Amino acid sequence: MRLLPILGLLTILAGAAHAQTPSASKGQKIAQTYCASCHAVGRTGKSPNPKSPPFRTLHDRYPVEDIQEALVEGISTGHHGMPEFTFDEASSNDLIAYLKTLERRKK
Repeated sequence: MRLLPILGLLTILAGAAHAQTPSASKGQKIAQTYCASCHAVGRTGKSPNPKSPPFRTLHDRYPVEDIQEALVEGISTGHHGMPEFTFDEASSNDLIAYLKTLERRKK
């Protein structure tokens, strides 16, 4: 009988861990909602704002994980027109997961 409470706790912990697993599909929705008016957020296409780099090229500049902290603390750039964004940790993890799907495979 003591096994049932332990199994229940393990189920709750497993559910919490699963809920924190980054979702690239959620990240894609975030990119589309908040970023697509200026950046090309997909695998192809030009950015609506020519000064905004396509997301598929960000990994050429730096590891995309490097922007994680800025996303949570408030990403702000020095150029005109870029609004300041602040995401919660789960949303920033989702966005990073999506950006990683855009990285070109090395041949």
